[in-house]
Amino acid sequence: MPAGTPGLWEHARVIEVRDPGDGRLADFRALTTADRRPDRPGGKGLVIAEGVVVVRRLLASRYPLRAVLGVPRRLEELSADLAGRAAPVYAASAELMAEVVGFHLNRGVLAVAGRPPAPSVDGVVAGARRLAVLEGVGDHENLGALFRNAAALGVDGVLLGAGCSDPLYRRSVRVSMGHVLAVPFAPLTPWPDGLNLLRGKGFRVLAMTPSASSVPLSDPAVSAGGAERVAVLLGSEGPGLSAGAIAAADVAVRIPMASGVDSLNVATAGAVAFYALGTFGR
Repeated sequence: MPAGTPGLWEHARVIEVRDPGDGRLADFRALTTADRRPDRPGGKGLVIAEGVVVVRRLLASRYPLRAVLGVPRRLEELSADLAGRAAPVYAASAELMAEVVGFHLNRGVLAVAGRPPAPSVDGVVAGARRLAVLEGVGDHENLGALFRNAAALGVDGVLLGAGCSDPLYRRSVRVSMGHVLAVPFAPLTPWPDGLNLLRGKGFRVLAMTPSASSVPLSDPAVSAGGAERVAVLLGSEGPGLSAGAIAAADVAVRIPMASGVDSLNVATAGAVAFYALGTFGR
């Protein structure tokens, strides 16, 4: 066993690995291919967490841990979190990890977990006061940033309309700093007619668009409906929200901007809206 890590081996069952071909590391192998949906070639559909902070959030989540792989120094930082876990913990050199996963991993630790059954729309909506509803957000990093902003600014859940990527892709999990594992989400179908379900549950649906015909986010009319429950509808960075999605909303709103700038990154726009419409913006 590596020297200098007595706390690690005291608290968790750690298996030292020296062979990159070790079959026990199958969940970690060739992650750029494995990090695909199960219906894609090579895809395993696993949840992959990178780095001490994100792994710690995975360990605290509802996602069932399968295994952890890391360099001893990073595993030592997680020793208390790993205590009593039944899943195997593998210790390896940084060079061996890079050979297994297919790229250099500067964060030094990975964890993989399975996917529990996804919450239903009703499960996400029940008890929620603020929701984010996304259409066409296909960029994994934007999606992860949206979840991080939602967690930070009091959004209770995220609903995914047409054209959205899987929030549990490795890059989304990483950019969200693991918050995607805590913020509940579910697909909203049919689209955009599913927005009527939210309206029926007392939500006021606000469609974010830079259109000059929309109402400024700061306008009193935005909150004039008196709804305690608000859903913020955000679209992709290129085309933005579809005409059908905007038409299905209660009101189209925009963030006033300086002349010559017509839009913001979708995650940034979401953060501004979440703050303005949430308890932190009051």
